[in-house]
Amino acid sequence: MTSQTDNSKQASVEKKAGLKPKIVPTLMLLLMIAISVGLFLYRDKVAELGGYGYLSAFIICLVGNASVILPVPGILLFFPLVTTFNPVLLGLVGATGGTIGEVTGYMAGYSGRVMIQNVRMFDRMNGWMKKQGVLVIFLFAAVPFLLVDIAGLVAGTTRYPLWKFLLVVWVGKSLKYIILLMAAALGWATVVHYFAG
Repeated sequence: MTSQTDNSKQASVEKKAGLKPKIVPTLMLLLMIAISVGLFLYRDKVAELGGYGYLSAFIICLVGNASVILPVPGILLFFPLVTTFNPVLLGLVGATGGTIGEVTGYMAGYSGRVMIQNVRMFDRMNGWMKKQGVLVIFLFAAVPFLLVDIAGLVAGTTRYPLWKFLLVVWVGKSLKYIILLMAAALGWATVVHYFAG
């Protein structure tokens, strides 16, 4: 009887543990949507912020990219801002904040405090970094949905020069942010025109 109770308790704990990883990303997505809708609805108030809009972009990307492995897509918050602010400048400012935030992943790898779950993948990335470091870092920074944190961890572990890592990440993130924000500007212009009547 006791073993059956223990098994049911263990199954209950495992079920709850399986839900936790799904709750955080879902809540973050809902938060991003709520903030984006708020920024869109109150875009006139946001425009009154002037230069603080760029400072906000910098801080959002800095904080969002400082979290290792838990991606916070701060770029989504910028989409409503493109109707008010220059998308290219917004992309450059966001990329600068995001690049500085990536230092945390690099330092985690450099200090050796990395919990490696997939050793084979890590070894493969390590080999790529040694052969084509610039290309690997650039692709992870420029391609949406690739976690540049992984490249940062590997770059730190392999003692890839920090200045070079930051430069390549900044170029990749700048390109990604500018392209996404320019596309958003075109899309938002259509949405604003539609709702403005």
